[in-house]
Amino acid sequence: MSLSPRVVLVHRATELDELPAHHGTRGQAAFFLSTRGGSIDEVEARHAASRAAIAEVGGAIPIDWRRGSVERSDLSRFLFGPEDIIVIVGQDGLVANAAKYLDGQPVIGVNTDPTRNPGVLVAHAPADAAELLHTLDNIDYRTMVEATADDGQTLRALNEIYLGHPSHQTARYTLSAPDGPPEAQASSGLIVATGTGATGWCRSAWLERHSPLSLPSPSDGRLVWFVREAWPSPATGTSCTEGQLTDSPLRIRVESDHLVAFGDGIEADYLSLTWGQSVTVTRSARTLNLVR
Repeated sequence: MSLSPRVVLVHRATELDELPAHHGTRGQAAFFLSTRGGSIDEVEARHAASRAAIAEVGGAIPIDWRRGSVERSDLSRFLFGPEDIIVIVGQDGLVANAAKYLDGQPVIGVNTDPTRNPGVLVAHAPADAAELLHTLDNIDYRTMVEATADDGQTLRALNEIYLGHPSHQTARYTLSAPDGPPEAQASSGLIVATGTGATGWCRSAWLERHSPLSLPSPSDGRLVWFVREAWPSPATGTSCTEGQLTDSPLRIRVESDHLVAFGDGIEADYLSLTWGQSVTVTRSARTLNLVR
């Protein structure tokens, strides 16, 4: 007898969850906000909308299906199954937070607050959940990026991977791009982005330097990369600071005591790299399978 599907609800703590944890009580949190021109009423309204959306989605799950729930801070410790259906209830960024831990499961994004969230990845209303759970054929396959260190450490991301110094000081390394010779560099680090990430951090770098590169679309297999603030010196160059990747990886040999690579802005989940190590960054074999 086959198991029924399991629906895993992914959510995150709200501001109302976090404020009392920081200030001690709801009253102290309310006082803190009021002294700075804010109001806890707005925070409570957003909390209520989030909890209502989670409840509505939960109510749409068939009674004979299995279900699970995971908060964002616990994603790295949660065991997703290959048969799971993932329903992410929250902001677009929560989809990116969860994507790195998935391996081909269908993902439904539900927007808890369309007045604040663009809804690029969480494109659906809570009321759509019942129909979507039974209609998983229309999939948007989004490219992901992957970094692999020579000691076996691996990291995936939906938007971009950053490699540099953990405190954003000067990073020293030798960069080998597919279409050029190795170059020793000293910089503020580098980013390698997908088409999904091409609307964020990557786009700001692209605009700032008036790059002639064409940015990829979300399902495009290409990645683009940019070196941030490369510094010219007798020992370091600035001729290899941007490009695109298709089938060949970007290779980096670390020449600092400690560099890190992290994905989608989550600095707490990173690869730790030391002098002499090498890391390759390329398109991941995994994709985010976003239900439309």
